[in-house]
Amino acid sequence: MFDLSKIRSALRDAGVEWWLFCNFHHRDQLSDRILDLPLDSTNSRWWFYLVPATGEPVRIVHGVEPGALDSLPGSMVRYDSRAGLEVALSRFKGARVGVQWSETVSAISTLDHGTALLLQSAGLVLVPADGLVQRLQGLLDARGIESHEKAGRNLYEVVRRVWARIGEAYRAKRPITEVEVQGWIMGLFDEMGMETDHPPILAAGLHTNDPHFAPDPSIDHAFVEGDIVQLDIWAKLREPGAIYADISWLGVFGTSIPEKAKAPFAALVAARDSASAYISSAAAEGRRVTGSEVDAHVRGGLIAAGYAKALRHRTGHGIDVDVHGSGANLDSLEFPDRRELIDGSCFSVEPGLYFEDFGLRTEIDVYIKDGKPVVSGGKPQTAFLLCEAP
Repeated sequence: MFDLSKIRSALRDAGVEWWLFCNFHHRDQLSDRILDLPLDSTNSRWWFYLVPATGEPVRIVHGVEPGALDSLPGSMVRYDSRAGLEVALSRFKGARVGVQWSETVSAISTLDHGTALLLQSAGLVLVPADGLVQRLQGLLDARGIESHEKAGRNLYEVVRRVWARIGEAYRAKRPITEVEVQGWIMGLFDEMGMETDHPPILAAGLHTNDPHFAPDPSIDHAFVEGDIVQLDIWAKLREPGAIYADISWLGVFGTSIPEKAKAPFAALVAARDSASAYISSAAAEGRRVTGSEVDAHVRGGLIAAGYAKALRHRTGHGIDVDVHGSGANLDSLEFPDRRELIDGSCFSVEPGLYFEDFGLRTEIDVYIKDGKPVVSGGKPQTAFLLCEAP
């Protein structure tokens, strides 16, 4: 829902004068979402919407589509030509304007180079909007935290119930496959009134060394004795404004842990839990840390333990109404995220190690409340799930 006061608050917190939103053929769905504009509306001409930290917003629209921003407050400036657009934009010459651009956080960097040059030629001083987006979209309020916690508790229950069925199949010597178990999870999501943007990752044996493995009915793998099993599940309540939860657990289709997995699993658990400890330690010193710093800390622990070659991805991502949300990511490697983990930040902590014949990932969710990290949903995994008798 469009909230002008929240946009202004984000601008003041970030020390930016204006936030510029613009779109063409709905290429920037983030702007559409923030401004609550329908994705099926006609958008064959550029529109620009400038919101100041104080004062009246300005709508710049084309004469062919003058009503494109009628749902939004502010004065209207109409243009009919490129020259007219340049004149309209030049009214903001010298202003520091937040735009959907970031040097490293690609998820919010939707402003194309040509439009950026147009804005700069009009005299606007462009400021990356990654911090603005975080403040507006990537922070959870009390209601969001409650929604996230409910989703997290449901996911922990899904893991418990699915593993119980896997154990039953193992003890009954009944064959089961990755696709079948994935179907169980989707069925439980539906039963619990939850939805997801993509079916969960369910990998067994060799497939666990692929971080984004997707079960395929054409090559469906049947579990065999000793298979390591990766359950990576994410979902949110099926209601407006619901917040995702995202967790990963590991098990063995058998009653004993393969020797090759014991040491790396212990290293992963220690690395995962070191993230919260690092954030807490910084808070005790009166400072906030960035997502990049936390990733570097977790990654450093795994490198020191001898696992540098087994690392393939960042430590975590922001979580909100999207499973990969608009807030700070724990990333110093792929898309270094220098945004601070401020109150309301919610993110996954999911270090992974990947070897030639297997992979391991353990994942929890954390949010920041009163400057301190809170692990959501349930008790994190500290030991492999096994198929022993209940």
